[in-house]
Amino acid sequence: MTIKFGVMAAAVMAVTAVSQAPAQAQTGAQAEAAQRAQDPGARAGTSYDVSFANAAHHEAQITATYARVPAGPLRVQMARSSPGRYAIHEFAKNVYAVSAKDGAGRPLPVIRSDPYGWTVAGHDGTVVVTYTLYGDWGDGTYAQIDTSHAHLNMPATFLWAQGYDDQPIRVRFHPFDPRWRIATQLPAGQGTNSFWAPNLQYFMDSPTEISAFSLREWPITDALGKRYVVRLAVHHAGSDADLDVYTAKVKRVIAQHYALFGQAPRYDYGTYTFIADYLPQITGDGMEHRNSTIITDKRGLAEAKFAQLNTLSHEFVHSWNVERLRPAELEPFDFTRANPTPSLWFAEGFTQYYGPLMIRRAGEMSVDDFLRTLGGTLSGVVTSPARRYGGPEEMSLRAPFVDAAKSIDPVNPNIFVSYYPYGAVIALALDLELRQRDPRLSLDAYMRHLWTTRGASERPYTPADLERGLAELTDAGFAKAFFDRSIHASALPDYAPLLRQAGLVMRPVDPAHGWSGLTLAAGEAGDVIVAAPPRPDAPAYAAGVERGDMVLALDGASVGDAASALAALATHRPGDRVAIRFRQRGVVRDAVMTLGTDPSFEVVRGETAGVAVSPAQMAFRAAWLGK
Repeated sequence: MTIKFGVMAAAVMAVTAVSQAPAQAQTGAQAEAAQRAQDPGARAGTSYDVSFANAAHHEAQITATYARVPAGPLRVQMARSSPGRYAIHEFAKNVYAVSAKDGAGRPLPVIRSDPYGWTVAGHDGTVVVTYTLYGDWGDGTYAQIDTSHAHLNMPATFLWAQGYDDQPIRVRFHPFDPRWRIATQLPAGQGTNSFWAPNLQYFMDSPTEISAFSLREWPITDALGKRYVVRLAVHHAGSDADLDVYTAKVKRVIAQHYALFGQAPRYDYGTYTFIADYLPQITGDGMEHRNSTIITDKRGLAEAKFAQLNTLSHEFVHSWNVERLRPAELEPFDFTRANPTPSLWFAEGFTQYYGPLMIRRAGEMSVDDFLRTLGGTLSGVVTSPARRYGGPEEMSLRAPFVDAAKSIDPVNPNIFVSYYPYGAVIALALDLELRQRDPRLSLDAYMRHLWTTRGASERPYTPADLERGLAELTDAGFAKAFFDRSIHASALPDYAPLLRQAGLVMRPVDPAHGWSGLTLAAGEAGDVIVAAPPRPDAPAYAAGVERGDMVLALDGASVGDAASALAALATHRPGDRVAIRFRQRGVVRDAVMTLGTDPSFEVVRGETAGVAVSPAQMAFRAAWLGK
């Protein structure tokens, strides 16, 4: 989140990522004055108190106190969206047992006139609201509470009051287990397990993990001499040795991020915190925040062979790209609605490109593994039928319908290609085109230019600003042509000659076997069903086959199971005609599929494909992917 802090936030410039021991006790007016001087949260208009006595049943008890409430009713509500997400999420559904009282402890009536909030009237200038929160979904968006931890995304956890957006907030946690500590980007306040935020935007952008996590921390000094502390708080069931190996990998990878942008972002309180839960009850995810990121994975570090590094690298790019180099449409973030922007191809897609590239440059991924991922991404986008329905800006604006959004009715998968891979292949094209244009140019140079001209000063950008930045780096003609072709429209370049500069080859995945476009799976009764809608260019689509149909026979032979059906199809070559009988919504149909060639392709090193690679191509590859 891009936050306007002012003088108040500048007063505290250091904070630990974990809860601190309370300061030495003082009494009376002296203690009150000292607290207000050292802890801006002491002036909070909103204070929260959070306990977990019923953690076994996924409940938290939360009391919110609103001070200096103006005359008239006070409305409190739950958010409907969350920083880093672009869809609606109805957090109010897990809030209940709401009650209120005034500053003297007198009960106040609570009126609920809509699904999202509550209204309290008749107060004396103070309103104290108590409620129960249920949370059992551990990822970057929701809350999970159990006897092992409290994993809290703030919009999913805390009521907030209209009119208090710019006032300081104070929160105190009461851990369920005395061994639990607190990992958060919130600065520490006075008192045990107390923290504060300068305003609502920063508070809602500050996920918090409360558990017996393990902590690793180290100082970093960027190229400009700025010094910060990076912290890695990991709640997992693995060994300290596993965590030490992971920490070493993290250090090597994030060093590449700092090298890419030339400097660290300004971490507002001197720290950046990776908050990670690697536990069986967690749902895999990653979510960026201004001075932290939260990462979840069901697997342990050793079990996953440290693959969690992929999510960590992606989210860390967001420290620059999104959190400070930020789309204008997301500033400020509106918690009452979805927050769309046409620039997710850049905000998320370019980040998707750089996540694995930083791991490759750090030496934590082989060239072949990098190309395997890159090739799959490139093939998926280049061959996607969805691009006929819009370019990357259109796909970005569809984010509220797809970004963990849920609906009952199915969506046609052939009309949408995610802005994550779409943006990544655009980044690839621009990177290789810039390097082709001038050896001194690259996507790295473009990202640094945008950072120094907009990101470091936190000036939100529009699509026109991104095009202007490219023109400043190259020229107006090149920038306009690139944006007109691949951003405002859906055309992509021919990647084969671009990749050939690095001695890389694009080749079909399976040119020898016939391709039907069928995705088959076992049905509930052991029958064979079509598991996904065929692509419009697939032979199965032309034959009228659709998702949910039951395949009865191929080439006149009854179908026994999905594996044997696919094996039978694999015996055919492109151009072969295959009869198919299928039941579609109770009606048995017959058709003929003329098999084609699978459009999928892969990207491999020329050496692997038996193609000679010149020293110049090897030098290009090393400059791009690292040695």
